[in-house]
Amino acid sequence: MPITLNGSSLTIEKLAAIARDHEKVELAPEALERIKVCRAMLEEKLAAKEIMYGTNTGIGEFSEKVLNDEQVKEFQKYLIYNHAAGIGDPAPIEHVRAALASRINVHAHGNSGCRPEITLTLVEMLNKGVTPVVCTKGSVGASGDLAPMAQAALLLMGEGEAFLNGERLPGHEAMRRAGIAIPGLQARDGLAAINGSNLLTAMSALHIFDFERFIKQAEIAAAMTIEALLGNLKPYNTKLHELRGFKGAITSAQNIMKVIAGSDLTTGKMKTKVQDAYSMRSTPQVIGAARDAIAYARSQVEIELNGVGDNPIFIPEDKLTLTGANFQGTPVSLPMDMAGAAITMVCVLSERRLNRLTNPALSQGLPDFLAHEPGFYSGLMLSQYTADHLIVEQRILSAPASIQSIPAAADQEDFVSMGMNTALKNGQILDNAYGVLGIEFMAAAQALDFREFTPGRGTQKAREVIRKHVAHLDIDRPLYNDHNTMKKLVKSGEILEEVEKMVGELG
Repeated sequence: MPITLNGSSLTIEKLAAIARDHEKVELAPEALERIKVCRAMLEEKLAAKEIMYGTNTGIGEFSEKVLNDEQVKEFQKYLIYNHAAGIGDPAPIEHVRAALASRINVHAHGNSGCRPEITLTLVEMLNKGVTPVVCTKGSVGASGDLAPMAQAALLLMGEGEAFLNGERLPGHEAMRRAGIAIPGLQARDGLAAINGSNLLTAMSALHIFDFERFIKQAEIAAAMTIEALLGNLKPYNTKLHELRGFKGAITSAQNIMKVIAGSDLTTGKMKTKVQDAYSMRSTPQVIGAARDAIAYARSQVEIELNGVGDNPIFIPEDKLTLTGANFQGTPVSLPMDMAGAAITMVCVLSERRLNRLTNPALSQGLPDFLAHEPGFYSGLMLSQYTADHLIVEQRILSAPASIQSIPAAADQEDFVSMGMNTALKNGQILDNAYGVLGIEFMAAAQALDFREFTPGRGTQKAREVIRKHVAHLDIDRPLYNDHNTMKKLVKSGEILEEVEKMVGELG
């Protein structure tokens, strides 16, 4: 069943299915009708010589330049040429597919003024696997993601490049092989294809999807480490967190206890400390704060996915044309800066628990650095070094991009969101996060192997999954293969999936 794009019901999960699973899409019939009505109004206004930004005027600093009829016909082509000015390697196919779906959903409102052929061609491109080649860098996240979206719009003229069935082709050849007619660009069409923060929003949506899965795995890793360190379980009683009231902390505590359920630690018969270190007992509060930050970011991203991000905006029922700044990426970049920093914060906490597992002064009787013959073997001593490197890089990347505006277009565009920088660095933060958490998982499994008690059902399942991929470290060996294997394992989500089969879905 195709995913229907109607302007109002696009979720992060649907976008991920379109981008990653190549789910088919369709434009809702009522949305197509709205697009037609809006286009008819725009053409009436053009005929009446009404001044409309980017339609019969120049753009940016040239917005006061009024175009004649002949220039109006050609202007959209040169607009796309001029704005296709990015740099760098091609963006991942899933990012570009998500951006195209996001743009279709903007058009579905019927406020963008493009011809229906433009929107329907984008639908065909998604369904037939034609993905524009788009440079990763070049957007400042205001006036939309102009450089990458313009590169995508070249396909609408049969130009540019595209990926099709794993092959990189000239745009016209990709469209020909896929059997997609080239619609060309008429008045307004080009600007309507590019004037929104669709790529940075699409990337942010996919990051939110991955952040949420990562957070659940961070709770599983925390549960394993807490058990391995013989943690006092009182800090994970949900009543404690309900009294304070933060939703994320309540959920996090519930998840940790769900993973630990069935452990000998839950009986109260095992000796534990009266109070553990912050990196253990603060885990629900810290991961919970990250949960709350990411939940807010999700709400903002989904508003943007279903909003009218364009300029100008046409309101057919009022015969009105409004110029403004609904392309501005700040409503997404600001919360996504916070979400990226939240992931870094969770990783800092993970590394501190890793330190307690390996530090003989803190590890509750575990062997030094989890080695079988400490001093002759070094165990996981260097694994912490690697986690530390990744975290320092994450901290550098966690500086907000949303405050880094550099004016553009002769100061006509004198505040920009830099939201693409947010999206790019969040991808790097997440990539490092998989490595940091993978190392904690590996250390926690090693530590539990030394313990002689029955761990929680979720904890035991997580250890079983880890042991399918990485063997217990009895004799020192090069660890880079183990680190990379664990990073891939965390990214795959296999630990989460198997633990949830055992204990039920985590919140």
